[in-house]
Amino acid sequence: MSRLLVISILAAASFATLAAQGIKDQLPPEMPVRHLAGDSVQPAFEGWQRLPDGHVVMWFGYYNRNLQEQVNVPIGPNNSFAPGPDQGQPTHFYPRRQHFVFKVDVPSDWGQDKKMIWTLTANGETCTAGGWLQPEWELDEGVIQMNRGSGLTPPADPPNKAPSITGGSRDQTVQAGAPVTLTASATDDGIPKSRGGHGGLSIKWILYRGPGDVKFEPEASAPVYGKPVEGTTQVTFTTPGAYWIRAIASDGLLEANHDIRVTVVGPGNR
Repeated sequence: MSRLLVISILAAASFATLAAQGIKDQLPPEMPVRHLAGDSVQPAFEGWQRLPDGHVVMWFGYYNRNLQEQVNVPIGPNNSFAPGPDQGQPTHFYPRRQHFVFKVDVPSDWGQDKKMIWTLTANGETCTAGGWLQPEWELDEGVIQMNRGSGLTPPADPPNKAPSITGGSRDQTVQAGAPVTLTASATDDGIPKSRGGHGGLSIKWILYRGPGDVKFEPEASAPVYGKPVEGTTQVTFTTPGAYWIRAIASDGLLEANHDIRVTVVGPGNR
């Protein structure tokens, strides 16, 4: 048997052994396998902020480890705060890392060492995030800007102001399966400047809370620069229940939210 043939046979055997062991076992620790679905959702404490009026808020986001699955976890033992349990957290989790999703008002007598714990159990795995007023974790507006937006544009001079939601649909009751039109209007200060035709003000729609998935058509408006935006979408709900729909006006750095509570009933009920 030739030496070249022996080497080829050994190489093939080695490859077969690796395949039998599984690809996951061959990856280094810093390269975990990522799943399309079935993985956990990790809550995240982003830091705390002292607002101009003096009161303090804690910012939270999350990391849905699934590449495709949008996970629903209702408020309750599997999605709760301590103290809480309901601090306005989402129940619908989009894939990948979502920064600065919501903030929690901290009582005026909150001690520096007292913790706010968010617990999430998704796909059988429980994850937690704890926040407290550690001085090193205090946020300024510039840090929040960079993380909520694209992260590519530095704070502007003059300072950028968040868009303003000037109007939008009110809370309402609709029937399951029947598309409903939701609207939101926003204006902006024109900062940051448009570059090469890119950037501008836009409105996107997300499901923040609800017992079932929804369909938006479209999911976002086209960005425009230098004029107000009118965001309109057709939303279809398939599962009855209480929903929290959020319209997010973004200039690429700062955001403003408009929330709409929608009660979805079965056919023939209003």
